[in-house]
Amino acid sequence: MSFAHPLMLAVAVVVGLACAAGLRWLHRERARAYAAVGVKATGARRYLPTVLFLAAIVFLLLAVARPQATLGVPRTSGTVILAFDVSNSMAADDIAPNRLAAAQAAAISFVQAQPDSVDVGVVAFSQGALNTHTPGNEHTETVDAIKRLRVTGGTSLGQAILASLTAIVGQPVSLPEPSAPPPDLPYRGDATIVLLTDGEDTGGPDALLAADLAANAGVHIQTVGVGTVEGKTVDIDGYQVSTALNEDLLTQIAAATGGAYHRAQDEGALDAAYRDLDLRTTIDDQPVELTGPVVAFALLLLVAGALLTIHWFGRII
Repeated sequence: MSFAHPLMLAVAVVVGLACAAGLRWLHRERARAYAAVGVKATGARRYLPTVLFLAAIVFLLLAVARPQATLGVPRTSGTVILAFDVSNSMAADDIAPNRLAAAQAAAISFVQAQPDSVDVGVVAFSQGALNTHTPGNEHTETVDAIKRLRVTGGTSLGQAILASLTAIVGQPVSLPEPSAPPPDLPYRGDATIVLLTDGEDTGGPDALLAADLAANAGVHIQTVGVGTVEGKTVDIDGYQVSTALNEDLLTQIAAATGGAYHRAQDEGALDAAYRDLDLRTTIDDQPVELTGPVVAFALLLLVAGALLTIHWFGRII
């Protein structure tokens, strides 16, 4: 325990010792006076209210010293990359108003609910991937980046994972050649990639190999399947293209990193998927001021002393 004003702690100790010495002297003087006239000294209850009042004064002085203790405070922390599929298939309206808009709305609610101890980044991917917002705790900027997303192009889940890893570790990440060892990435067990997609992979780096890189770095991937299993037909450059969830691939990607797959067939399910995300909870040692509890205890002593005085003597003395 520490004190913001140590001098007041010394004052509280001095006052406490002085009160104890004074009360002891008063007890002896009264006992001597009663003995001189042959009267038996009064019982201890005569002094108990006074003891409580004096103790309350000491604790109030202690409160002025502003005592502090270092306590372990749990908090949600870490890094979250929201990787949005912005391919043409995300324009399908099997989730109202469409897949991308529903994913954006739920993501914005998620970001706004996070404390500043959680850094949130945004990656938009189609055939390629673009880190549109680096991880940070300025969540208003993150929300603005999410709102700017628009649909275009095909889908590369592998590129999405590699771009997300690049944003997390702060260095370019790519798949190694078949005979080469995997890249030596720093361990980031506090990071999570949220892959929001319909799961239709149309090319690019192998998504499962990219997921293995994430697993080696301790990064969890939580996949969120946006759309319905039945699917929907969308108009792309004058062609009617059928698109539906690829749940098998999304489940394999998540499982490879110790994450989980979430099916989001409407905006409510998307919100539930975000609530289930495995964000890390850490214990941080933080100074906690104890002035309030000390004052409360002093007031309790004062009230107890007053009630005992009224009960025993019928008045405040």
